[in-house]
Amino acid sequence: MSENPSERKTLNPLIILLGILLLAGAMTYFIESGRYARDGRLVVPGSYQTLDKDASLANLLRTDIPEADRAYPVSITELLMSIPEGLERGGGLIFMVLIIGGMFGILTRAGAVDAGLERLLSLVKGNIYVLVITLMLVFSAGSTFLGLASEYLLVIPLMVAMATRLGMAPIIGFAIVTISVKVGYLSSVSNPLPLTIAQPLVGLQIFSGAGFRLACYLVFLLIGIGFMLWVIRRQAKAEQVVLELNHARLSWRHSLMLMVLVSSIGFLVYASNQWHWKHEALSAYYIGVSLLLAALSGLGANGAADAFVGGMKKVLLASFLIGVASAVAVTLEKGQILDSVVHSLVRLIGEGSPTLAASGMFFAQLLLDFLIPSTSGQAAVSMPIMGPIGQLSGVSAQTTVLAFLFGNGITNMLTPTSGTLLAYLATANVGWAQWARFVLPLWAIFIVTALVLLAVAVQVGF
Repeated sequence: MSENPSERKTLNPLIILLGILLLAGAMTYFIESGRYARDGRLVVPGSYQTLDKDASLANLLRTDIPEADRAYPVSITELLMSIPEGLERGGGLIFMVLIIGGMFGILTRAGAVDAGLERLLSLVKGNIYVLVITLMLVFSAGSTFLGLASEYLLVIPLMVAMATRLGMAPIIGFAIVTISVKVGYLSSVSNPLPLTIAQPLVGLQIFSGAGFRLACYLVFLLIGIGFMLWVIRRQAKAEQVVLELNHARLSWRHSLMLMVLVSSIGFLVYASNQWHWKHEALSAYYIGVSLLLAALSGLGANGAADAFVGGMKKVLLASFLIGVASAVAVTLEKGQILDSVVHSLVRLIGEGSPTLAASGMFFAQLLLDFLIPSTSGQAAVSMPIMGPIGQLSGVSAQTTVLAFLFGNGITNMLTPTSGTLLAYLATANVGWAQWARFVLPLWAIFIVTALVLLAVAVQVGF
């Protein structure tokens, strides 16, 4: 059997992440090691110190435990150990993704997903454009006002199934959710996750400056919606899709299962904000919902269990990638070069023109997010340093926070070290390389838009 040429060109995402891991290991040999003093998680500005380091290649075969007061590049053993350590660190998210995959395995085997999509599309009379605009507005609003992200893992398989039903590529359904979430995080009008950390660190009242961020959110949302409608229109013309809808009413079983799914998403939003659920609590919740759906599915105990395991198998490889991505951070921490990279980036910002300084902050955050994809983690590391730099260069505290939000949000659309993005890709069964090719034009447009909005923020004194 001849191999499909398109399949030969697609690089396995595991190869990409292992390559990044090797690069991170190599960086510990040619980048100096250093560290900032910390007050808890927060970096103390002006406290950076270079550490003595033996960067000889003999360290590749080192097996002993390094001295605490000296820095060493990672050995081959430590590089290999970083993978199980990364799997352990990302275990909560990995198991949550597997459970969600199993839950949707039950929904799909029972036919509830297909039946529900038929009903939804018949309600909007097959007008995919109205549906996309509405969905992106709702999803992005949940992210920018409430900080919803992992909660949408439940929705992604539904959107993928919707795109497939419409005769389009599954990545279209994936993009509807992912672009919406990233648009919401880009501006974070009242998103508590970044703002409750970043704003107090530069002396701002939490949630202050929401008006300008709301305007930024609307700009990014319009661009995101326009991009998706353009992609859908182009693909619809290429494929010449003829949509035939089934207008039959849902069966009582399918209606109950979908009601449970929708109500569980609604309660999840409330519970995760009210009680600050972490991955373990979320996984337990998804298990409970899975059991309820299994009882309603009519598949029987064995059938439901087989469907659950089948759903987990579809996301198994992608779930493993989350752990490999975490191994990159483990490697950089062991080599003690993360603070050195931060220190080098802030040197590039300078203290000249406020507009140029704001743009420098943005690009520094853009690059830093590759190493620290966690929004709260990046805020804790970078904001105590960026705040004083902003003061010296004439950039206001609000604009400093805005540069952080833009840099963090835009890189998180694409970086393969982001656990959340990998979890999204896992539930959608979409490859990272495929997603990168799809979103790269929008990513570039967002960068230009962010630079323009930062310049406006400086000029209006935001």
